[in-house]
Amino acid sequence: MTSHAPATTRTRGRFAAAAGLAVAVLALGACNMNGTANPLDTAGFREARYQEIEKIRAFCACRDEALDLDAQARTRASAGAYLTSAQVLERCEADLGEAAGSVGHDERMRLQALAVVNYIRGGNIDAARRGFDAFRAKFPDNDLYFADGASFTATVEVLLGRAEPISFGTFAALNVNDDVQSEMRRLHHWKNK
Repeated sequence: MTSHAPATTRTRGRFAAAAGLAVAVLALGACNMNGTANPLDTAGFREARYQEIEKIRAFCACRDEALDLDAQARTRASAGAYLTSAQVLERCEADLGEAAGSVGHDERMRLQALAVVNYIRGGNIDAARRGFDAFRAKFPDNDLYFADGASFTATVEVLLGRAEPISFGTFAALNVNDDVQSEMRRLHHWKNK
């Protein structure tokens, strides 16, 4: 009889352990059922992804509109058209919001740089400064280069008056276009007369 007592105790212990495990599983399952983030619920994910795709589509349409306006501005050489293009380019970036990570980094840099250049071409230097500051904040330690190899950031800093002329060969050490260098030298010369 004594041999049966340990077996009964073992069975009770196993039963208690199994019951405890079942209660823990049910408790965890109940927590999961009451939670808002059910991993099996894909409707929330689908809706978020749909919203992101819609923002990217809107960005692409906005970008195309802005580039068309830029082409028209170049054709007409109109300051107002350049300003309109720059404003649309800024709106494209602003409307993108949290979906910005889904659009190429280089493309966003080029579009924001084009907005800054168009503000300069349109004559709105304050907006160009704000746009350039936003460019530097969003893309620190990044630069773009014009077709002739001139640096976008160095050129804009010179045009906005943020770069100090270098005493020997004014602006020679900066990576800016030769035309920009000569124009800045001319302005510097007549400003100091």
